[in-house]
Amino acid sequence: MAQPVIELSGVHRRFVDGPAALRDVSLTIHPGESVAILGPSGSGKSTTLNLIAGLDRPDAGTVTVAGVRVDTLGEAGAARFRRDHIGMVFQFFNLLDDLTVLDNVVLPAEMTGVRRGEARKRANSLLDVLGIAKHARAYPGRLSGGERQRVAVARALMNRPALLLADEPTGALDSASGEEVKALLRELHADGQTIVVVTHDERLAASCATRVVRFLDGEISSDTHVDNNSPVAVTR
Repeated sequence: MAQPVIELSGVHRRFVDGPAALRDVSLTIHPGESVAILGPSGSGKSTTLNLIAGLDRPDAGTVTVAGVRVDTLGEAGAARFRRDHIGMVFQFFNLLDDLTVLDNVVLPAEMTGVRRGEARKRANSLLDVLGIAKHARAYPGRLSGGERQRVAVARALMNRPALLLADEPTGALDSASGEEVKALLRELHADGQTIVVVTHDERLAASCATRVVRFLDGEISSDTHVDNNSPVAVTR
């Protein structure tokens, strides 16, 4: 079996003046899996996401992503690692409103030193695949919520990440836009993208995940593989 994309081993995390956020959590995710991490507020799911992304560090245990011990990286090293290996999609998009859609998508590649012409070519290709090429010169504030989330996904995929992390990606969307994003996540998974979605939305998990990991009080309470119909893959 291929090397895991994510491997948490015996992870503990406690914040000041509070109960343990995570207690002895071990979790392995392999290439091509689409995993939903579910749980109520305070269950540990967001802490887990932050550890995987190198935005936080455990008090004990190890966090390995794409073969790298991210828990040992300093802030600069973790930022470089995220830029090169992880695409992140957020509830509120985190787009730069003073840049066009195209420039928002191009930015991650330019930060790695990719030539602008090459970066723009890939960005335009992603926008086309994701159905928003006509908005390339628009500003994010002129788009619907679903369209903005598609821009955020294009930006997250720009550097061909080993892992796509999505934090409540439909949380700020109306139902129609939310369905668009769910369909997009299914398509990306069918195309082989490894995805981890952190959510409290059971419908999102049922729609786009083939594995559901439930957290409760800082521990994994269940880890279940589920059957979903495979959608038609998109080409990236």
